[in-house]
Amino acid sequence: MPFITDVYAREVLDSRGNPTVEVEVYTESGAFGRALVPSGASTGEYEAVELRDGDKKRYLGKGTLKAVENVNDVIAPEVIGYAVTDQVAIDRLMIELDGTPNKSKLGANAILGVSMAVARAAADFLGVSLYNYLGGFNAKQLPVPMMNIINGGAHADNNIDFQEFMILPVGAKSFKQAIQWGAEVFHNLKTVLKSKGYNTAVGDEGGFAPNLGSNEEAIQVILEAIKKAGFEAGKDIFLGMDVAASEFYNAETGKYVLEGEGGKAFTAPELVDFYVGLVNKYPI
Repeated sequence: MPFITDVYAREVLDSRGNPTVEVEVYTESGAFGRALVPSGASTGEYEAVELRDGDKKRYLGKGTLKAVENVNDVIAPEVIGYAVTDQVAIDRLMIELDGTPNKSKLGANAILGVSMAVARAAADFLGVSLYNYLGGFNAKQLPVPMMNIINGGAHADNNIDFQEFMILPVGAKSFKQAIQWGAEVFHNLKTVLKSKGYNTAVGDEGGFAPNLGSNEEAIQVILEAIKKAGFEAGKDIFLGMDVAASEFYNAETGKYVLEGEGGKAFTAPELVDFYVGLVNKYPI
């Protein structure tokens, strides 16, 4: 069996220039896996805790040395000796070591880094692609990509409340074609925004970040770009959103305040009704 012989973590920088955790897993067979933990610009209230050092004098408090230490000193000694292909047992062990409902003790960035590196090492041992290892040997199709083409919320300095407006090329016959369609819509969206006099600077995740008349207008300009690119919304391409509602929730009033809707405050049921209205009106 390909037993784990060493696990090592280090602090590296992500695409935003913020620290994150990189983990390497070694096995006696020579199989090897490395993983870098992704990090979002915003963190939902109920998401697993990304452990940060909090030292404002170092990376503005975003250092990950504590998480790195947890991998090297706490997790590594426990997982060494496990079969690298026993993903479920290793993941369960780390959850038990943490012992919290939101992974706040060891840090989700520590646990996820090890989990991903183990999966990559197992795929390396078996000589298969990672997607084959995770999806089974009959896995032949990659998921439909969700492309974030308009940024708002914590991803941009604009007046759009919703964080991500995405396109999903569900009608594409291959991942390659889906990427092509997404790129074509993206470039047509730039043309649409320019024609309306909107800024075409990009936000934190590469999507456009204009100031618009409302959150709904973001949907409307994307639909116009889809049509301009020669596709049919609701057939070739659907829309998706990551609202990130906790970012505009006012804990004092218990309401969700949408600046893009003129500062209107919504109760939770009212916000749900707002969502339902958008879903019924557009191909989301």
